[in-house]
Amino acid sequence: MTEPIRWGILGTGWIAGQFVADILASGMTVTAVGSRSQASADDFAAEHGIPTAHPSYEALAADPGVDIVYVATPHPMHAENALLVLSHGKHALVEKAFTLNAGEAKKVVDFAAEKNLVVLEAMWARWLPHMIRLREIIAAGTIGEVRTVIADHNQKLPSDPKHRLNDPALGGGALLDLGIYPVSFAYDILGEPTTVNAISSPTPTGVDRQTAILLGFAGGQQAVLHTALDTAGPTTASVIGTGGWVAIDGDFYAPTTFTVYDSEGGVIEKVDGAVEQRGMQYQAFEAERLIAAGLTAGEILPPEQSVAIMRTLDEVRRQIGLVYPGE
Repeated sequence: MTEPIRWGILGTGWIAGQFVADILASGMTVTAVGSRSQASADDFAAEHGIPTAHPSYEALAADPGVDIVYVATPHPMHAENALLVLSHGKHALVEKAFTLNAGEAKKVVDFAAEKNLVVLEAMWARWLPHMIRLREIIAAGTIGEVRTVIADHNQKLPSDPKHRLNDPALGGGALLDLGIYPVSFAYDILGEPTTVNAISSPTPTGVDRQTAILLGFAGGQQAVLHTALDTAGPTTASVIGTGGWVAIDGDFYAPTTFTVYDSEGGVIEKVDGAVEQRGMQYQAFEAERLIAAGLTAGEILPPEQSVAIMRTLDEVRRQIGLVYPGE
């Protein structure tokens, strides 16, 4: 019987709590949490039954009882935190957006490769059962040649200008928190785009309030994507091919259902992607699979694609004039 892979949690915010609850309920092992304060680490450890609470990220990264660290801090800290973890010989699962920009992403990916460690972007949607089935349907040619991807991620989120989502210094705006989902979805189905076009409207604090993105691909395919942080939307997606289409119900990036249609609108298949818990455990399963197999990259979301996605987001930001402090 092999020893369990031991998780450490870097950061104690809402997303960290969601992740820990899912992986513990799925039978995985969490041995430590690290925060910038002992009180925060203690509270999180007590809530989730984690044995060790560290008062700093450095102490967590140095903990010999940890094999892999889930990085759950705001976007501008991802690169620094991931590099810290990797420098201590720990694998890393890094929340999306992977980093603040492509330069940071490449630095993290290159360092992980140098250390022969797993670094995986925590784009949890990639490993959900409905996405696995969707790829199978597309690969089988059920809807013919894919021509178009359409996806939106609109939410009505806090309007407080001091909230991290509205703060340029914390990588705020719709793009990195919400737009990352439709952009990553388009990459999943169509690969890396050859052209990027974007328009946007800003918040009073200077981050993007809503952003529309058009992606073009080498084979002539297109992706039509939209994101906004102050208007709730259907959060649905469609994949349209020469022989039919797939309509994915909201939220398309979470465990959900979808319907496959032929070109006449006849139903070919209905898929129910319901899972236990929230569904964040599947990305952890993938990270553990890679570690156990002695691999540093998988096929569904290799590190190089996370860098490429950040290049696309950088180009979107260039076109809409969104610059974060310190860049």
